[in-house]
Amino acid sequence: MRHAISALPARGGQARRPNVSCRARGFTLVELLVVISIIGILIALLIPAVMSAREAARRVMCLNNLTQIGIALQNYESGHGALPPGTIDKQGPIHNQPQGYHMGWLVQLLPYIEEGVTFKHVDFSVGVYDKKNARVRAIHLPLFVCPSYRGPVRNPPHAADDAPTWAVSNYAACYHDVEAPIDAHNNGVMYLNSHVGQKDVTDGTSNTIYVGEKLADPADLGWMSGTRATLRNTGTPPCSPWSRGNDQRGPKLPINDLEVGGFESEHNGTCNFLFGDGHTRGISSTVDPKVFRQLGSRADGELLEHGPTRGEQ
Repeated sequence: MRHAISALPARGGQARRPNVSCRARGFTLVELLVVISIIGILIALLIPAVMSAREAARRVMCLNNLTQIGIALQNYESGHGALPPGTIDKQGPIHNQPQGYHMGWLVQLLPYIEEGVTFKHVDFSVGVYDKKNARVRAIHLPLFVCPSYRGPVRNPPHAADDAPTWAVSNYAACYHDVEAPIDAHNNGVMYLNSHVGQKDVTDGTSNTIYVGEKLADPADLGWMSGTRATLRNTGTPPCSPWSRGNDQRGPKLPINDLEVGGFESEHNGTCNFLFGDGHTRGISSTVDPKVFRQLGSRADGELLEHGPTRGEQ
């Protein structure tokens, strides 16, 4: 039978302890700096990817807004036999000033986007800029604003309580295929006192732009106004590089009150559009200018040989 053998005490009566170092080992300063540097590099690599993913999500939401507007336009056309007029007034051309009747196409869509109460509060006996329409004019409707838009949703953004103000829209109907005043004989689908139906779009609804994006500028007159605030042309490619002082991202300011301008967006060289058949897509700023002009005309009769609707940019 084996017996446990006790450790013999060392001289002096004390047991020997193992020769183990008890000192705790920590990180050196160099190691900490290396770890911090690696973390910083990973964050720097991750942030652009996260921002890109967020912008892609906002672009999808913007396309969804256009889809909802397209459904509303189809329902309006089914009930009235034609698209809403781009703007209503006694005569043209339309001046981009807060004077006149200027009842815009987005006002007519209110009952078709679950805004029937808002529509009932519009006083059609007076113009858009009349005090009787001030409350409706200042209502911010999220469907009319692109999620990527970073500007003020009301213009002017810091107006006094008794000062005129209007909520902006980032979506504009195509009234013409070249830069020209808004008038009764434009080539787009919604213009002054227009009454365009599907039968009038002889170039094909799938090849005709109905609505696209635009940016609000300091002179923007709001979503109710049938001016350049809600109407644009395809005379220049989308998101063209405008010069506005030191701010290359800002919208082009009109030279005079008859200039309208083209489509613009916050989507880095791409603008989203709604076509007459209901499909939505982005069009790059590098699109062929001639092709883009053709997409803005409802009945030019020209052969469309290539471009976004032909599976190309």
